[in-house]
Amino acid sequence: MTAAIRKLRNNPHFLFVHLPHILSFLCVLAGVVWLLLLPLNDYSRRTYISENALLPGQVHAYFSGSEQNIFRGYRKELEGLLPNGAPGEGPERNDIELTPEISDKIQSVLRASGLKVATQKYEYTSAGITHQGQNVYAIIQAPRGDATEAIVLVTAWKTADGELNLNGVTLALTLARYFKRWSLWSKDIIFLITPDSKSGTQAWIDAYHDMQPPSVQPLPLKSGALQGGLVVEYPFDHRFESLHIVYDGVNGQLPNLDLINTAVSIAGGQMGIDANLQEMWDHNDSYEARLQTILRGMAKQGFGYATGAHSSFMPYHIDAITLQTKGDGWQDEMALGRTVESLCRSLNNLLEHLHQSFFFYLLMQTNRFVSIGTYLPSAMLIAGNFTIMAIALWLRTGYYMGSKPQPSVQTGASQDEKKEQAASSQDKNKTEATSVEQKSDANSIIERQLALPLSFVVGLHLLGLVPLFIFNNLSHKVSHIFPSSPSYIL
Repeated sequence: MTAAIRKLRNNPHFLFVHLPHILSFLCVLAGVVWLLLLPLNDYSRRTYISENALLPGQVHAYFSGSEQNIFRGYRKELEGLLPNGAPGEGPERNDIELTPEISDKIQSVLRASGLKVATQKYEYTSAGITHQGQNVYAIIQAPRGDATEAIVLVTAWKTADGELNLNGVTLALTLARYFKRWSLWSKDIIFLITPDSKSGTQAWIDAYHDMQPPSVQPLPLKSGALQGGLVVEYPFDHRFESLHIVYDGVNGQLPNLDLINTAVSIAGGQMGIDANLQEMWDHNDSYEARLQTILRGMAKQGFGYATGAHSSFMPYHIDAITLQTKGDGWQDEMALGRTVESLCRSLNNLLEHLHQSFFFYLLMQTNRFVSIGTYLPSAMLIAGNFTIMAIALWLRTGYYMGSKPQPSVQTGASQDEKKEQAASSQDKNKTEATSVEQKSDANSIIERQLALPLSFVVGLHLLGLVPLFIFNNLSHKVSHIFPSSPSYIL
């Protein structure tokens, strides 16, 4: 071992050139292999509820029966205000905007149900397009609370995909009337109806925390600290088959895992509704399906863009998810309403903000996940190769590797050469001293000139502001050039 170390020290070319590349490759290889092992049962865990106060599915949901007639009545009233009556299933359905007449009707319905109603007008420009509209929201004051905590239920007139969410808005109006009759609420419940999922929710949550720009109207009516948020999207008229739970936030932020587990437990365990994640409609719990779900979640977190109206709540440390109806099955609006009711009942039981479960995780199925302690070594190994190469390059800048003298083979010497060698024996001592000095300088430490490389690195970092400025001010008219880019940035 000592001889090998001595040999390695005497070979600086291998030490500073080849060895860092080998170590870097091994780190990347180990990190990728670690990532590919995560979908296995030995490296993942089943989901569980950490916050015992949630008690998912432990209460009976009564949203049914006569409430369906109320739902149909509200829907009929809203359809009467649409330009062409009841919307069809064609693409022209998604062109219907939230008009002032519809907004006034929503306000009158909420007031008739006994809720405190307020509106908020907003207007601001982003990506070359001006967003403007009017949010309508109402508050149910908790009979058993002191207005210090609240739950927000969001239904946008247009979904995140730009589809008409008429059934979602109608369901929110029906739930508002239904919730008002109950005296068990310990937290205020806020019903928020926005013109779209792109700008309305962001304007409202900014104003709720007094962080809105001057062009956005402040909120005339507020409640307590928001403990959780639910976004409901029901963009078609027929019945649905499953619920798609969307949870990715801005800049890779995630809600508390307990909120997702509660939604899955209520939908699948209590209501008998299948739940899907990351648009995996036919998840068969195989290794390939698990790995694909993980990679989709990592990609969305890496891009960091908003995936729905719930993403606006993440920067304010408010856990929120979106429930999207998918497929064509036998589940109706009453099943979705009971799911939302049971979720609100679970959030109503909270004694403190969600904090028991994980905030950093990778979901591979609705009932299996990978915690940060398991997947972080993979990321650290992959990132470690950059550190190794950076250290190697740094050492090479301060180490001058002189060329080794090439050995020469002397086949023979003439008498004249011998005489010349004898004549030069007098200068032997001087020559040896000079050669020793040159040899010592060949592998000596040299002074690093840091001004140029530091200026170069700082300049590259400052150049990163150029694409940041361009993409933040890019007009939506040229967004089709980047098909993989998000449809909006919050």
